[in-house]
Amino acid sequence: MKFIIKLHPEILIKSKAVRKRFTRLLEGNIRLVFKRNELSVEVRHSWDKLVLLVNPKAIERLDEVIALLQRIPGIDQILDVQESQFTDLEDIYQQVKGIWQDKLAGLRFAVKVKRRGQHNFSSLEAAAYIGGRLKEHCASSQIKLKNPDITIDLDITDNTLIFNHQRIKCLGGMPLPSQEDVLSLISGGFDSGVASYQLIRRGARTHFCFFNLGGREHEIGVKQVSYYLWQRYSESHKVKFVMLDFSKVVNEIVEKVDNNQMGVVLKRMMVRAASMVADKLNINALVTGECIGQVASQTISNLQIIDQATDKLIIRPLVCMDKSDIINIARQIGTEDFARVMPEYCGVVSRKPTVKALLSTIVNEEAKIDGNLLKLAVEEANFNDIRSILDETQQLIKTVNNTQTLPDGAVVIDIRSFDEQEAKPLVLKNNEVKHIPFFKLANQVRVLDAKTEYFLYCEKGVMSQLQALLLLEQGHSNVQVYRP
Repeated sequence: MKFIIKLHPEILIKSKAVRKRFTRLLEGNIRLVFKRNELSVEVRHSWDKLVLLVNPKAIERLDEVIALLQRIPGIDQILDVQESQFTDLEDIYQQVKGIWQDKLAGLRFAVKVKRRGQHNFSSLEAAAYIGGRLKEHCASSQIKLKNPDITIDLDITDNTLIFNHQRIKCLGGMPLPSQEDVLSLISGGFDSGVASYQLIRRGARTHFCFFNLGGREHEIGVKQVSYYLWQRYSESHKVKFVMLDFSKVVNEIVEKVDNNQMGVVLKRMMVRAASMVADKLNINALVTGECIGQVASQTISNLQIIDQATDKLIIRPLVCMDKSDIINIARQIGTEDFARVMPEYCGVVSRKPTVKALLSTIVNEEAKIDGNLLKLAVEEANFNDIRSILDETQQLIKTVNNTQTLPDGAVVIDIRSFDEQEAKPLVLKNNEVKHIPFFKLANQVRVLDAKTEYFLYCEKGVMSQLQALLLLEQGHSNVQVYRP
C-alpha cells in the first residue's frame, strides 16, 4: 500500500533551502508519530512530495494510518495510489478504466498526466486519449478541465503507472517545529483550545500554561484537553504542561482591587506570571484565546493595557473571529465536547467592569496587591513533560482499579466520543456496553444502578483513568477501568 503525501502549498513556494528544511522536518515527524503508535511504515523523500509505504503487517490498521496522516501539521493532502506496469497507451487506458469508469457517471472530470522517460506520446496526448476514451464509455459524464468534479491524476515514469484511488484532505499548515516555541494560556474552554491548535498547525511547538482557579476538577479537565491537543496534533515533539495555583492571587484581587477593575488586573497578573514561566522555558511569545469585544476585558483599550504587563509578544489568533466560527473549529478538531462541560472559572466577577481602563488607574490598583504572591505562584508551579499526564494516570492504579478481564454481569461504559465509537465499535460477547461519552458521564453516572459494577473504557486508557479518579473523588465507589 502506498500513499503520496502532498506538502502544504506554502511550503512549496519557499526557497530551495527552506523547502528542503521543512520537508526534512515533516519527514522526521511522520516517522516519529508512526513509531510512537507502533505502526510499521517507510517514508521516502521526493522534491515536492513524500511517499509513504505501509508495510504488510500494518495493512490491518490502514484506517489508523490515514487518521494519523490527517493530523500531522504540514501535510495538505494524501493520495491513496496504485502502482502497476504498462505496455502502451491503450494498456494505461484499460487500467484507468477499470478503476474509474463506474465512478464518473453524471460527473465532470479531467485527466492530468505527469510523464517522465522515453515514450511515443506526450503528457497532453496521454491525457487527451485517456479522457476521450473514458467519455466514450460513460455517456453521462463530461470532460471539464477547469473546476472538474473529479480529477484523475496519473504519474507515468518509464513503464510504471501510478494513479490515485482517492484524495484525502489533511491538516495543512507548517511542520513542527518550523517556528519558535510558544506558551499557550489554556483554560479548557473553546477559545484557548482553538488558539492552541492554530499555533500548533502553524508549526510552533506549543507548551501549555494553566492557572488553576477551580481545584481538582478544573485541573483534571484542563489536563485532558491539553493532553488531547498534544497527542492528536503534535505528539512528534515534547512539550511542557505548567500548572500554577492562582487562588491566593485571585483572593488578593477580590479583597483589595476596585470591583470595576478586577478583570483587567487579573488578566495582567496572568500575563505577568506566564511571562515569568516563559522566561524559564526560553520562550518569547504567549498565546491567548482573546477576541475583540467578546467580554469587557477584551475591548481594544483593555487589551492594549493588558499587553503592557509584559515585554513578550502576545499572539491572539482568534482576535477577529466570531464565537460561532470558534465553536465550529472546536468541533472539527475534537475539543468542543471538552469545552462544553468545562465549568467557567472566571476567578473574579465585576458588577460593572470597565471597558476602557486607564493605565494609571490599573497601576494604582495593582499596587494594593502583595507582589510576592505572584512570584510564589511561579516558584511553586509544576513544570511537567505533558507525557507525564499519561504517567500520572498509571499512578492512579493505586486508587483506581484496572482490569483486563471482566466479571460476569459487569457493565462497560465506553466514554469515547461518538465519532470514535462509530469508527471503532467496542463489541463484547458476555458484557453489556453502554455508550456514554466522557462529557456526559458526570451527569449520567448519578442515575446508574449503584449495585452494578461499571468499567470505563477508552482507546489508550488516559481519559478513562482521569474520569474514574474524578468520579471516585465524588463518591462513586462502583467505578473501575477496563484495559483489555
